[in-house]
Amino acid sequence: MHLDVQDLRNFYYRSALGRAAQRAVRDRVVTLWPEAKGQTVAGFGFAAPLLRPYLKDARRVMALMPGPQGVIPWPAGLPNVSVLCEEMLWPIETGRVDRLVVMHGLETSESPTTVLDECWRVLGPGGRALFIVPNRAGLWSRSDATPFGFGRPYTITQLETQLKRHGFLPERHAAALYQPPSAKRAWMKSGKVLERMGGKIPAIFPSGVLMVEASKRVHAPLGPGSRLRVPSPMEVLSPKPAPETAVGFRSECR
Repeated sequence: MHLDVQDLRNFYYRSALGRAAQRAVRDRVVTLWPEAKGQTVAGFGFAAPLLRPYLKDARRVMALMPGPQGVIPWPAGLPNVSVLCEEMLWPIETGRVDRLVVMHGLETSESPTTVLDECWRVLGPGGRALFIVPNRAGLWSRSDATPFGFGRPYTITQLETQLKRHGFLPERHAAALYQPPSAKRAWMKSGKVLERMGGKIPAIFPSGVLMVEASKRVHAPLGPGSRLRVPSPMEVLSPKPAPETAVGFRSECR
């Protein structure tokens, strides 16, 4: 079940914990994708907080928000790029997206298969998709105080297996949100330190979210097909045998 867009906005833009989570996840995304100059960037679910770094240089940025969740204008103070859409029918032509970010769009969907099919459809050749989901082993998926406590949490194996079934090839994975989901001052001050330490000792500090970057896998056509024979240069230059005359043909028939 999708969360209400107003609850998501209040968490990410009006709470200290939400702003810290936004910064931690966005910094990790920018590490994976430093720039998107001249590219089409799209986000699905509530990925808008992660798309701001690409507004300046990208050819086009779109924040797709599913109908059950709702939509808000975004970004503030700039021309709106957010769009309300159906999970099974995005207003994007096939193969148009170069970079796709999915956050709060897969684990909360009642039809993740449909979402992944649309992700595959809109992604262009050479494009990359980044799927961000709650970590089943993390503290954030166990807390109802954050959006990551709703929906289905994943392990990295579960997410990669699901992506492979829908035509994606996992390329690399990352993680973020190592600080506890608490707004207490002590944890908030140590947030940046925990983000740096967490990646080095994930067994002790499990992340709040998992990220998998995947590319679009296109299968070769099935079946033998038809083969085209190209003659060699010697065959083209060699003289052809003279055709039989009609007289010779009548003599053989006798």
